[in-house]
Amino acid sequence: MSTLYETMYILRPDLGDEAVDQAISTYQDMLTEAGATDLETQHRGKRRLAYEINRHREGIYIQMNYAAPGTAIAPMERAMRLNEEVIRYLTILFEEPSEESEGGGEIEATESAAPPGS
Repeated sequence: MSTLYETMYILRPDLGDEAVDQAISTYQDMLTEAGATDLETQHRGKRRLAYEINRHREGIYIQMNYAAPGTAIAPMERAMRLNEEVIRYLTILFEEPSEESEGGGEIEATESAAPPGS
């Protein structure tokens, strides 16, 4: 069974275009071999970090959205952890919204006290 995931990772800012493309294709290939489908990758470009990470003030942001079995995540994250080009990564699981939460966040008001003047 495949579930929807999003992985965002940040590469070192001093990498060239070829190294960035190679890193992207490496992680795409890992996911594809592990059974991922609907793989969509977005190169977000170089951006300033909120705080310094390993003496870097900028990073190259890459976002991947995909459907994959849960066993595909650990090997990819292990490869990212061991790769010195990746300075941060995060994978989140998308959950389908339930019918209860689709109410738009409206709160129903109920009267618990008698109206004034009774």
